[in-house]
Amino acid sequence: MLDFSSLLLAAALSGICLSITMFAIWLATPRARFVLTVACGIFVLVAHVVGFWRYTKEADPWLCQVVLALLTLGFLVICLSAMQYLGFRDYRRVVVPTLAAMAACALVTYLGFDGIGFQITYAAVTALLATIGTMFWMKGDHDRRILLVVSFLSGACGLSFALCGLALLAQGQWVLNAAPDNWAERLNSVVAVACMTGLGALTLSLHHLQAQIELKAETMTDPLTGLMNRRALNELYGERSFGPFMAIAMFDLDHFKTTNDVFGHPVGDEVLCRFAAVIKKYGRAGVDAFRLGGEEFALVMSRVTPEKAHGMASRIGSRSAQRSCLPTAARCAAASAAAWDSVTPRAARSTRCWRKRTPRFMRPSALGATGSSFRTERAGPVPGQP
Repeated sequence: MLDFSSLLLAAALSGICLSITMFAIWLATPRARFVLTVACGIFVLVAHVVGFWRYTKEADPWLCQVVLALLTLGFLVICLSAMQYLGFRDYRRVVVPTLAAMAACALVTYLGFDGIGFQITYAAVTALLATIGTMFWMKGDHDRRILLVVSFLSGACGLSFALCGLALLAQGQWVLNAAPDNWAERLNSVVAVACMTGLGALTLSLHHLQAQIELKAETMTDPLTGLMNRRALNELYGERSFGPFMAIAMFDLDHFKTTNDVFGHPVGDEVLCRFAAVIKKYGRAGVDAFRLGGEEFALVMSRVTPEKAHGMASRIGSRSAQRSCLPTAARCAAASAAAWDSVTPRAARSTRCWRKRTPRFMRPSALGATGSSFRTERAGPVPGQP
């Protein structure tokens, strides 16, 4: 049967392999910063395991403080990596209480109550692991199966540390002058190795999942304007019906080809970007903006009445007219049309039908139109325009 030192050695070797793997992944994909943070956290935990192994051989008060500080710091860094991945930015809510716990642990250990120091450290680590599990449980926007496993492993590892603290508390061990050695410590060594190995493997899965999500987002985004593109429109609405209280506004920049021919493509690109900036201001839940290609844009609105849909299209037209794209004499008109269906579901049509023909709900009798203009620059007038 393995002794306690062998369990510590297994934990250290497992952590070293995980840390090296994470560093290699980060070097290959530097944008995955949370992977680097995980690697740093595991490396700190490896240092803790080595120090703890040394502490089991020769108990030293100063080494005890270092070992406990490394344990708390390692899990703090791993918690910060989880916050990076999930998009939490309020790091102070985790860092400040953890630093306070580390300071309290250092104080009581310095006063000779190393048993209390171990209990404070185990409580802090349990809280950090519980925070990790809760964040993945509550804010998982990706594959729920992976995130639930992460929550389970974090909870199991946190429970093993909680048992270590409760074992010392139940036995009233306030002063140890040695490394704690009981059933909870041995159980924790096994559970921690298993859970950290599993979390390392899941970190790789989360990295690949995030890469896939970023790639899909890039393929569904227009690189020039930052709006969603035609692929995204088909992905989001291609199989949906244009039903009650939905509307679509189509925008087309008239004379855009002339603007490109006369002033050059950089000026035309600036016109597109500035018009896209006007549309983006109206983005909210239920309103999605798209660049269909060239100078054509679309705005899909959900849960709106015909009056609200027409009003939004009109305001976009008015704002675009007020906003000079460039201080010039040539003009590029932005015409818009809004269509809706708020009568009965029977009158609904699939949005896919626009690609082949003009559906009934977009015929002139159903449309409300607005017009506006952008100004672009050239020394002389555009040929064929007043």
